[in-house]
This record gives sequence, structure tokens and C-alpha cells, in this order.
Amino acid sequence: MKRQIAILGSTGSIGTQALDVIREHAGLFEVYALTANNQVDLLIRQAREFMPEMVVIANERKYGQLKEALKDLPIKVWAGADAIAQVVQAEPVHIVLTAMVGYSGLKPTIEAIKAGKTIALANKETLVVAGELIARLALEYKAPILPVDSEHSAIFQCLVGEGNNPIEKIILTASGGPFRKFSLKELGSVTKDQALKHPNWNMGAKVTIDSASLMNKGFEMIEAKWLFDVTPEQIQVLVHPQSIIHSMVQFSDSSVKAQLGMPDMHLPIQYALAYPDRLNASFERLDFTRYPSLTFEEPDTAKFRNLGFAFEAIRQGGNMSCVLNAANEVVVAAFLQDKIGFLPMSDVIEQTMQKVPFIASPGYEDYVQTDAEARAVASQIMGK
Repeated sequence: MKRQIAILGSTGSIGTQALDVIREHAGLFEVYALTANNQVDLLIRQAREFMPEMVVIANERKYGQLKEALKDLPIKVWAGADAIAQVVQAEPVHIVLTAMVGYSGLKPTIEAIKAGKTIALANKETLVVAGELIARLALEYKAPILPVDSEHSAIFQCLVGEGNNPIEKIILTASGGPFRKFSLKELGSVTKDQALKHPNWNMGAKVTIDSASLMNKGFEMIEAKWLFDVTPEQIQVLVHPQSIIHSMVQFSDSSVKAQLGMPDMHLPIQYALAYPDRLNASFERLDFTRYPSLTFEEPDTAKFRNLGFAFEAIRQGGNMSCVLNAANEVVVAAFLQDKIGFLPMSDVIEQTMQKVPFIASPGYEDYVQTDAEARAVASQIMGK
């Protein structure tokens, strides 16, 4: 029986690569639902190729175009954020791949968990914003969460077969981004075009900017804390420019396990969709003769302050990581529109974390309110 997959964010980097995997293993997987935010033309092409049961466009203004383009096919066409949250609850769905970018992934992920679906989690902001809530719901509804991020997939793969052996330390690797060797003065004048040229990975614009500022690694640290039930003190971030070792786990007997591979997201996507099986794949193989030297260095949190903010937010707990994420989404959007510089993004994030009221034990509505308030505060700070 084919696994029925709902892909939230099918037109983005993760979503399109997931469809590559499904295309290569059409005998094992079938697309049940596709959703997108704005890219209606690509969504139409995907729907015509994969013939899902339903498609959803979040931008309701594009519903008419989508409906008209697919009127000759027996595909249900919906629109809006609420429709995305409903799709994940459909009874035939086995796996929900959450590949939406940012805070928007939170609500549908919660609904999928409540429906007992297996979550292939590529939307790290879900755990950044509301990790405590998500972890509690996943336990309550017995919904497995399989990580798709390359680093968390690597950690997960290192833990398979380890049973209850305690984790002493998680070593989270980072490429360092395009500005690893830049001075503070040089960082003061970098452009979005420079920031969007990642040396190793092909990702969407928002994630690429987060990688350049090391905020992405901060988010991944928070995600790792919730996924693997460790403390921030048990997570070490190491810059590994070659991006061959995707992350490591150190155990109490001092042994370290690592997962290696080419910097290609198809592998962690396929691993999550097929788990516990490993499938044959056409992905490029790692040739060690091309990488005779694998190097590591400490991240420079004086230059890349966002990583430090992430550790600060998770240590405070409560709604502080939600504040961090909201402020970051606002400044990254502004940076991509040339409305703020690279270094001032961190200033706005820091000030927003200081200004938004702290809530020690937030519920879902508190997260919604915090997100809205933090966005307003960050926007106000930028407008001064």
C-alpha cells in the first residue's frame, strides 16, 4: 500500500525536492495533497503531474486562477490558511511533510498531530515558536515526528539503534555561511545578493539569509532541544565549512557517531518519508578523495549575535523563542527588500526580545498574541 503524503509548501525548496523523491519512488509514495502560499503557476503544474486528491492555495486571491486551471481534473481545490489546517486531518493521509516557511507552519502542524499523523518536520519554526506545546501534543496524540532538516536527520540517524543510551552531547554542524571570514566592518556593508549566495546549500531565500546570520543554527539548536530532549548545555555548535558531516552525537562512553553525505536535502527528505527503510537512490555519492580535509571551528558569536540570542531565548523559556522568531521574520523580510542592513537586523531582534512581555507558561493563544506583538514591536523599532 502506497504511503499517502500531504506536502505543505510544495512549491518551495523542500517541497519540490520531496516531489523529486516521490517521482523516483512512485511505487511507494503517492501525493494526497499539495499546498502553496503564492506560487500558483507551479502548484498548477505539480497538481497536473501528481494528480492529488486536493490542492490548497493559501493566498485566497489566487483561488480563482487555480480553480479554473484545474477544472478539467477531479481534484478538490481549496484556499486559505484554515483549509491547509483541514487538509492534514484527512483520513487517508499517512505522512504530513511540513515544508512551509516560518510561523505559518505552526497551526497545520498542530492539527496534523491531533489527527495522529506522522510528521515529517521541515518547518523548524514550529518547534522554535512552540516547542513545549508541540512536544506535549505529540506525546499525547502518539504522533511520530521525523526530522527533515539535514542536521536533525543526521542526529536521528545516529540515534537509531541506541535505545535508551544517554546522550552526553549533540554536536550541531554549521557551514558558516557566505560571511564566515568577513570582519565586522565588512559585514556592515554586505548586500542581500551576497547573502543569498550560500557556498554549499540550495535553499529558499529566508532560510539562506538565516544561514548567513547563523540564526538558522540558533533555530536548529532550539529544535534539537525539543526533538531529542536535551538541554541547551548539551548542544555544541561547530562551524564545518565543507558541510559533509551533517551533525554528530557524543555518548556517555565518549564515543561519537556522525552522519556524513553530500550537501543534498533529497537524502533527509527520503529518509523521513521511508523510515525505517533506506531506499535505493540516484543521489550523488560521497567521494572522500574530494574531501581530504574536514575542518571545524568555533562560531564567532561576537560577529554573528543571533546564535547567542537563540541560546538566551531557550534558556529563558516561555514565549521568548516565539519573540525571537517573529522579530527575525520581520527583519529578514525587510533585509530582502533592502529596508535594513545585515548587522542592524540583530539590533532589532535584541531590542524586541527586551520589549515584548515575557510569559512563563504560554498556551497556543499566548503564542498567537506574542507573535503578533513581537512583529509590531520589531516593525516599530525599524520605523524609528
